[in-house]
Amino acid sequence: MSLRRVRVALTPPAPDSLARDACAAVIDVLRATTTLAVALANGAVRVVAFASAAEALAFRDAHDGAIACGERDGRIVPGFDLGNSPAEYTRERVQGRTLAFASTNGSRALLAASRCRRRLLASFANFSATLAALAREPDVWIVCAGKLGGFALEDAACAGTLAAALARQGATLANAEARLAATLACDDTDAVRAVVTGSDHGRWLASLGEQFAEDVRYCAEQDGLATFAEW
Repeated sequence: MSLRRVRVALTPPAPDSLARDACAAVIDVLRATTTLAVALANGAVRVVAFASAAEALAFRDAHDGAIACGERDGRIVPGFDLGNSPAEYTRERVQGRTLAFASTNGSRALLAASRCRRRLLASFANFSATLAALAREPDVWIVCAGKLGGFALEDAACAGTLAAALARQGATLANAEARLAATLACDDTDAVRAVVTGSDHGRWLASLGEQFAEDVRYCAEQDGLATFAEW
């Protein structure tokens, strides 16, 4: 079945507002969907999103093999096993594990898409693989995490780059946010780096220290991951 319709939410929509039979591609470039895509590539078996750190900790404590991970204000939550840096999610740490994930922005977008028929973790890091995975989907929602309920340039640009590429394959951009996001599409890898590293959130993360700056650089590299991530 050829893809027919692509819509974009520039901030997380209300829970249950997305059609259950849609495919959702959730984007939090800095850093949740990049990090979780790395985790799944390294053998994590499941991602369960939570709105609060307390819920993630309770889930971990009630489920063998689960680990609590994520952040608040960029930094690991006290009591969590992992933070929100792609570098932390090595095969040794996550293979075979269920991730109870709570973050400042990404979790809200994951929860908004949680009842969709198919759910992908999209980012610049796995852009081409995600695009290929969406190629035959008839109804796609691209859901941006944004920042603190507002617009985030890096997420909108990633959504727009996906939307524009799908439009070139014959999809219809079916809402105003999709058409707006497409105007922010990045034409090449240099443009991706400029958008991610120059965004407000990218500059703020880099100011927290060298490991955070390295995370931003990793998130700004297109197609560092060769596989899509389905959760």
